[in-house]
Amino acid sequence: MKIALIGYGKMGKIIEKIALERGHEIVFRGNSANQSWKESNTRPDWDVAIEFTNPDAVVDNLEHLIRLGIPSICGSTGWYAEYERISNLVAAHQSALIAASNFSVGVNLFFAINRYVARLMNQHPDYNVSIQEIHHTEKKDAPSGTAITTAENIIPFIDHLDAWELGEKATQPNLLPIEALRLPNVPGTHTVDYRSEIDTISIAHEANNRTGFAIGAILSSEFILGKKGIFTIQDVLNIQLD
Repeated sequence: MKIALIGYGKMGKIIEKIALERGHEIVFRGNSANQSWKESNTRPDWDVAIEFTNPDAVVDNLEHLIRLGIPSICGSTGWYAEYERISNLVAAHQSALIAASNFSVGVNLFFAINRYVARLMNQHPDYNVSIQEIHHTEKKDAPSGTAITTAENIIPFIDHLDAWELGEKATQPNLLPIEALRLPNVPGTHTVDYRSEIDTISIAHEANNRTGFAIGAILSSEFILGKKGIFTIQDVLNIQLD
């Protein structure tokens, strides 16, 4: 498979390593200084593009990839307000896209566990739920996309919750607080706490390195090849959330 890397930072380099180990070919490495691929309306000879950039660049990158008809894997976060429009663009151009806040197999198992626990804890209103996420200091968006997905997998199952907010403690009883911390050299830790006066119940995912994200991105690339439409990382990993 011929893979284009749109974003060639730390994550891009790890994805490259995993892709080569699995017998794939990296045919393009793009960063903010190399935007030449956007200057032509001719489709490049890429089987799939993997986009890991930043909130400022991702939407423009996806628009170009979709219009060129290139199946795309997007691991950038901080752009999901545009998700519906991008999905419509995929349909209009009969392209393909998998976008995920986190491509790690372990994190997506964590999401499934999180939903189960939320259903269970809704029967015990003495517990207040909160989320804490820790990432490296280079991460621009806060809270993380993974933390937002975690919150969105809790709120529908807790009767008194309507939305999430950024902060250590909730300012209103109907809001789920997400505390976002930025520390040096932290791949990512997400913790959900249910606290009562008596005790605390916690579930957590801690990334030891970025390899898990890269493996998930490559598995998604292999999955999407030859397909059209919008898919999820749950489709790739065959994880049933409900």
